Order: sequence, then structure tokens, then C-alpha cells
Amino acid sequence: MPFVPLDELVRRAVPAAPGAGPLRCVVTAAVVYEGFGTPRQDAAVALFEDEPGRLVVTDVGPRAEVVAAHPGAAVVDGGFALSPAPVNAHTHLDLSDMPYTPGTYEGFLRAVVAHARSGARGEAAARRGLAELKASGVRVVGDIVTDEAVMGLLLDDPDLTGVAYWEVIGPDPAQAQERFLAAVEAVNRFRERERPGGVRVGISPHTPHTVSAPLLRMLASWARRQRLPVAIHVAESPSERELWLRGTGPLAEALAAWGFPFAPAGVSPVRYLRDLGVLEGGPTLVHMVAVDDEDVRLAQAAGCAVVHCPRSNEALGCGRFPWETYARHGVDVAFGTDSRGSSPDLDVVAEARCAAELHGGKASPRAVVRAAVKGGYRALGLVPPRVGAGAPASAWGAWS
Repeated sequence: MPFVPLDELVRRAVPAAPGAGPLRCVVTAAVVYEGFGTPRQDAAVALFEDEPGRLVVTDVGPRAEVVAAHPGAAVVDGGFALSPAPVNAHTHLDLSDMPYTPGTYEGFLRAVVAHARSGARGEAAARRGLAELKASGVRVVGDIVTDEAVMGLLLDDPDLTGVAYWEVIGPDPAQAQERFLAAVEAVNRFRERERPGGVRVGISPHTPHTVSAPLLRMLASWARRQRLPVAIHVAESPSERELWLRGTGPLAEALAAWGFPFAPAGVSPVRYLRDLGVLEGGPTLVHMVAVDDEDVRLAQAAGCAVVHCPRSNEALGCGRFPWETYARHGVDVAFGTDSRGSSPDLDVVAEARCAAELHGGKASPRAVVRAAVKGGYRALGLVPPRVGAGAPASAWGAWS
């Protein structure tokens, strides 16, 4: 279900007729969103060919009003939504060759480790994932990067924008200084390759349980000073919450088997990050499924955006993301596809449609479209586009 540029959709639906004059067209949809304000329900956009081959938007409004205001214009059904292109705010492109592995969350983690050790995680996989991402119509992405070649691939891509987050893992407090200095050196080197309008470099302390407290503090403090984007996987599954509250459960057993030192804090992982000062910079929090009302309040107070990966959550048995709680507290929600290992594809439109079906009346179609566009930009620290009347049709697209 890719995102189709609006001018391409119209050209397919209304073939040019010799001698017919400039093309006039109205495209309708269940939701129309200009990138700002509130998405419109049951609305339409009117298009006019102001010069050969160039369509511009001349009108946006309620479906019936726009159709009536443009008699004689061809009417095209745009489907679910018309909007600027959605954002895939959380991916692992270097895992694009990993087989889809639904099952338990802990079993998936073991599969990721085995896949990486096989040598199949890296630049070649990321290239294939990036091609799939672009084929879905998306050019704005938040990717977790573990390989220098993949970082170079993203930074050098002229068609891409977003954030490439350099991942840091370091559970041993005794190695915190060493891991911190290595991360600083790598990120500073990567930032020299940033281009205006291109992909920015960020940093991703992997999770609260795979990055020691001193390393988390150092990374968070440095990132704030450097104004670096930060993304952290947190509260992904019920077993993660049990790990932090009591030090028990399947995730605790998996960490012990890998030799990762861990002592429960007796609080939720979100509260733990707040108590360490890590939330002060408003990092983007990825997953955030196993949370309570206090966790969501803490995220809101810190100005954090949250990335929702519904198909990954379902595949790994992580539970239902409490969309209505985030809406009640005014937390920006974005969408991500996570990795090919936990999602069937990298199509963020399919991700958003899954969320609409999963949450039903608790997530209106308008809220889902807003999250996919404006929420995604905000999660990556970018300014959402505005594509109202006067914008070229190429700035719009349809969720087919």
C-alpha cells in the first residue's frame, strides 16, 4: 500500500486528451491533511494544470463544497488519505535481510543476535531496505545505524532526509568512559559528512537495560550540549517492565544468559530514565507499549515524542500501545516499521493502517494521518511541511 504522488495518481486516472485544454480535477479522500492544523474528514483538493505537465492545488475543503465549486472537473477517488508524504520514524535498515521472525520478544532478540553474528547485517542489507523504503514513497526516515558503511550510505543519499542514529550498547559501568569516547569520536566524524537538507546524525543509547547508568548520563548530557537528536528503545514489552520493577521474567533470564549485568531499579524504565536525567533533552522514545499513566506524563513533561510500531508489537506479543493515553496527555505519536525481522515490510502506510484497525475508535483516521506526517517530523526534530492551496500536486500524495 505505497504512498503515491498526487500528480501521478491523477495522470493514471485521467489520461490526457488531445485538444482538451488544461486538466482540471478534484481528488477526494476520507482524510485530507495539509501538514498543519487539524486533518479534514471527508474532504477534497482541486487541481489545475497551470502549464503543460504541471498540476497545482487550487482549493482544499469539504468534499461536497470543493466538487460543487469546480463543475466539469474530473473527480478522482484518492482513497483513505491525501497528505504530504508520511515519515518512517523508526527503522533498522541493516536488518533488511533478516527473515520475518514473529514469536516472543526474547526469542526475537536471540534471532537478531544470531543474524548479526552470521554476517548478514550490514551495508548490503541496508541498500535493499533503503530501496524498499523509497519504493513505498517515503523519503524521510529515522534509522538506527550500527555500521559505518551504512551511516555513509544514508548521509550521502541525495533523496533522503531524517536522522541516522548511531547505536551505542554498553551494559558494563566499568567500560562507560571507553564506550562514551568511542561514540563521541564516531559521531563527530560522521557529522563532518552532513549536508544541508540531508540526513542528520543522531545517537541512540540502545535501551536502558543494555546501556549502563554512567554511560547513559554521559551520552544524554553530551547530546544536549551538541543539540543532537536522540532515540531510545524503551518499555517495548511487559517483560521489560517486569525486569525493571522486580528483576525477574524472561528478559531478565535472557540478559543473564548473555552475561549482561543488571540490577532492578524498582521503578519503570521510563521513570528510571527520568531519574537519571536522560529525559531532560526530550529524546524520542521508541515503542513505549508497557507503560502506565505516570510514564506518559513523564514523557509529556519532558517534551518527548513517541514512535509507535504496531505490527512489530503484534508480531512479538508486546501488547497494545495505549494510544488513548498519549492522546489524553498531548504526546506526539509517530509511526515506524521497526526491522524486517519484526514487520512484514517497510511500508509505513501499512503501519498506519494497522494502527487504525488495531485502535478502532480510540485512534480516529484523522489522528492516524496526523501522526504519520506531523508526528513523524516532530519525532525526528524536523519542521513538518505545509502543502495547502498553491502547492504543486507533487508535494501531495495518496495513501493507496
